[in-house]
Amino acid sequence: MNQAALVTGASRGIGRGIALELAKLGCDLVVNFVGNAKAARQTAADCIALAKTCRKKIRAEIVQADISKPADRVKLIEFTRTKLGRLDLLVNNAGVAPDVRADILDAGEESFDRLIAINVKGPYFLTQLAAKWMIEQCGSTRESAIEYRPKIITISSVSAYAASTNRGDYCVAKAALSMLTPLYAARLAEFGINVYEIRPGIIATDMTGPVKEKYDKLISEGLTPIKRWGTPEDVGKAVAAIAGDLLPFSTGEIINVDGGFHLRRL
Repeated sequence: MNQAALVTGASRGIGRGIALELAKLGCDLVVNFVGNAKAARQTAADCIALAKTCRKKIRAEIVQADISKPADRVKLIEFTRTKLGRLDLLVNNAGVAPDVRADILDAGEESFDRLIAINVKGPYFLTQLAAKWMIEQCGSTRESAIEYRPKIITISSVSAYAASTNRGDYCVAKAALSMLTPLYAARLAEFGINVYEIRPGIIATDMTGPVKEKYDKLISEGLTPIKRWGTPEDVGKAVAAIAGDLLPFSTGEIINVDGGFHLRRL
């Protein structure tokens, strides 16, 4: 039986990279999107095709949902339950950047509220729903002797600790999101549910496209020890390692996928 994975914000960028790597492992997928159904359908189709090249047969379903909305969070879980019948892996990837970068001395509350709702409240309460279902499944698998080792992964950012004064709302949201992992890791360990945070650095996506020239220069000057942009595939491989149960004795762990940006160097 294939593992079943729900990946939020999976139609493009990092989420798409994660979905593709999970497809290689043979995971059935729920590809969540908010507005771009065409991109979600393409990601699902690409996942199925890629799995075939790895001699895997998977299902990939798409579902529209905005994780900032309570009813949509319920919809995500119920859709996964109906279509796949189980949930082995939740990947909290969906998130947004500020519409406008503004100095923290001038920034308004509207953007702050939006980022907190999508980047923090959404994953926090979606994880709550997923965890309760996983606990339910843990009980049923004990009775049926089916091996079940569920996992929860949250994709955060180096902005959880690196200050950017022209997008303070984003940094605060990612810092808050980072606490989700130790909280749920501590609470869910007794059920055998491991929880992880993956912290990407500078990743080449459409979100970072507008600042490409800036970061090209910084990377060439040594901003990161590994002198290149990260890719969605880099993040996807870290998720796949966890999904493949390669870290069974770790929980609450932060995995940096940032080219070494987090290192303090003299």
